[in-house]
Amino acid sequence: MPRKPSVQLYSVRDAVQADLPGALARLAEIGFEQVEPYGFHERAVEFKDALAAAGVTAPSGHAPVIDSENPAAIFEAANTLGITTVIDPFVPSERWRTADDVARTADRVNELSALAHEYVLTFGYHNHAWELENTVEGRPALELFVDRLDPQVVLEIDTFWATVGGADTPALLRSLGDRVTLIHVKDGAKSTDTSTQQPAGQGEVDVAAILAAAPQALRVVEFDAYAGDVFDGLAQSFAWLQENDR
Repeated sequence: MPRKPSVQLYSVRDAVQADLPGALARLAEIGFEQVEPYGFHERAVEFKDALAAAGVTAPSGHAPVIDSENPAAIFEAANTLGITTVIDPFVPSERWRTADDVARTADRVNELSALAHEYVLTFGYHNHAWELENTVEGRPALELFVDRLDPQVVLEIDTFWATVGGADTPALLRSLGDRVTLIHVKDGAKSTDTSTQQPAGQGEVDVAAILAAAPQALRVVEFDAYAGDVFDGLAQSFAWLQENDR
């Protein structure tokens, strides 16, 4: 049986801003039964109603928890929406330069993970390219980060950005094992120019090998940008996954 992928709503951020219920309805028409909201704590009531109307669920969500002055409010919003895994999607490159940088971020993530557990939630982090590009003591910063994390902290590996950052992404996924509970699936040229991103299976990323290396992870389809109609691009990725990810 084909798996049931999720979709990161940042892909359709303009539609989400203009008409959240309509955007979710269009994704449901494509076949998505799960979505990954971003900034959900800012529109929790709207999201709750729109998710119910579209008949979709949100097992995971993105929010800027690491730098938040009130992370508990974010975790409360996650509970409201039925989100069970909260992911912080962004710590900028300049905070991944030294061992002290990495330690500070990891310690903060561990602290937030403990708080998340009080809300019966799992907490984790999502990478970009620089966590792999930036080396500390001869190792990618991401490796040092993972070494310092408490066991209950999870990872959502953005497989496109890991590849752009120079990683052998299937090998990275195998090395991280069950720590990786979600992956972002995207394709295109191995470039920081996000306008070159393409539906899964149509670019330079070995998506099939990536999927095989993380059988345990929920697949979350995403475009950072797309030159065509993004709903059509998502539909093409969804169809490819239904055919190739079993």
